[in-house]
Amino acid sequence: MRVLVTGAQGCIGTWVVKVLLERGVDVMAFDFDPAPVRLTKIIPAHLLVRLPVEVGRIEDTARVKKLVKEAGITHIIHLAAMLMPFCQASPVEGGMINVIGTLNVFEAARDAGRPVRVVYASSSAVWGPEEVYGAGKLTEDDPLRPSTHYGVFKQANEGNARAFYAANGISSVGLRPWTVYGPGRDRGLTADPTLAMEAVVRGVPFQIRVSGYMDLQYVEDVAEIFVRCLLSSLEGAHVFNLAGSVVGMQELIDTLERLRPGANRLITASGPQVPVAYRMDDSELRAKVGGIPKTVLEEGIGRTLGFFERLRANS
Repeated sequence: MRVLVTGAQGCIGTWVVKVLLERGVDVMAFDFDPAPVRLTKIIPAHLLVRLPVEVGRIEDTARVKKLVKEAGITHIIHLAAMLMPFCQASPVEGGMINVIGTLNVFEAARDAGRPVRVVYASSSAVWGPEEVYGAGKLTEDDPLRPSTHYGVFKQANEGNARAFYAANGISSVGLRPWTVYGPGRDRGLTADPTLAMEAVVRGVPFQIRVSGYMDLQYVEDVAEIFVRCLLSSLEGAHVFNLAGSVVGMQELIDTLERLRPGANRLITASGPQVPVAYRMDDSELRAKVGGIPKTVLEEGIGRTLGFFERLRANS
């Protein structure tokens, strides 16, 4: 078994690599960024020395196919992507990275000369705004009505994964995170809850750029779920919702205040609701994969604050 992690130096990617290394899995990292900033902050040095890192772009078809074939890859966790606000600003570039890049991963799996299992990051952005759906939690059977380029790209990836299974027998799992928070989350609009936690530790003001509700999902849980799906024996092209803790931004600030008194003098929230429904049903994932972790929100925030405090103390 040899696992390729694309987007390995992103937030989820870094934690996925950590989980795999801790399990003793043979893992290779692939990312466009040659500076392993998150990897070195989160993964202990004695584990990191075992990690080969390949630098390249996911939209480079020939490079991705050559790497998968020649490196003996048997499993892929595909996380390389352009985030929502950047896709809105540059939809052509976003489509190249998010759609063509994902097609490259599946073509590489198809042409590897051996069975290759794929687990990839879809997104809750495949849903439309909350008001489109009404009350109740959304299941995988509800209609997809994305309102952003990013969401449309992720919907296309889910469809292409089904097509690759039908035509080529490539088994895959797509996972739909909402707001992933925790150490290493520092880019994108929904990074703001984590950036607010860091600001509390630094003692500086910070404004969360959205209001309303998010489903916050602790990064260590999300990484573990990706790995569990990779190691599962599920056949077919599956897509699963992820569900964490639905929380309003003011409630988040109140939680920060309980954990670190004085936080509410530093953190504010103002802006629109993210145009993505936030009430997910993850029972299908729990039934088919099992052992799915879910860290209580206050505990996850406490761990994140502690991480930033240790980092600050050692800097």
